[in-house]
Amino acid sequence: RCSLTNYDSWPIGKLPKEWQRPELDKVRKIGYKWEDPRDVVQMFEDTIASYAGCKYAVSCDCCSNALFLSLKYLESIGNLEPNSIIECPSRTYVSVPMQIIHAGHRVKFVDMEWDGIYQLGNTTIHDGATMFTKDMFMGGKDTLQCLSFQLKKRLPIGRGGMILTNDKRAYDWLKLASYDGRDLDKYYPEDDFSILGWHNYMTPEDAARGLLLFNQLPEENPNTGDDSKYTDLSTKEVFKQFTVE
Repeated sequence: RCSLTNYDSWPIGKLPKEWQRPELDKVRKIGYKWEDPRDVVQMFEDTIASYAGCKYAVSCDCCSNALFLSLKYLESIGNLEPNSIIECPSRTYVSVPMQIIHAGHRVKFVDMEWDGIYQLGNTTIHDGATMFTKDMFMGGKDTLQCLSFQLKKRLPIGRGGMILTNDKRAYDWLKLASYDGRDLDKYYPEDDFSILGWHNYMTPEDAARGLLLFNQLPEENPNTGDDSKYTDLSTKEVFKQFTVE
């Protein structure tokens, strides 16, 4: 972590204490220790990785962007060609095929049953937005498993997502990509910004809320979604020009 000596004081806006979000102070009170608020994000990632049964976790602002970043990572290492055809359940949340399209690919809707988690075609990406339970990681070196912390999920931060992986190369790239290409271990003026990133990071306050909620959650939790809960997206006109049969 870069030295705070040359880093702008926090919070920059100099908000009165009563107007600041309380989560960071609350996690300190229950035993978490931090100096830089961004350390709380790392603590949240490490906590969820251990709980899920994987080596690494990368937080971001929502599961939809977790899927998008995962697609862009596969492109960056040559495992996904531009304008690829990617299979997607016809009954899932609408943002999933939209992220495939936004990432520059085409969708092939398939009629499939799923419960809690499913794989996007023959990619290594798994949409696990409706699964959150002990040892939930699907395993494998190349798996990218995306989580949701939306209000209806088991860990209801309100907004947020995460990518689980065992792949150190994927972890390093996704950490940079999710925060504007920034290496948070470097003092900002000394960062050469090695990749073009996206503004998809999780805030320290949301990560702190995640830790607080996690500490109240049972280890084992049933899934919150399956194919029966969603409409058939293959019938929607908005997707017609981006899909293949």
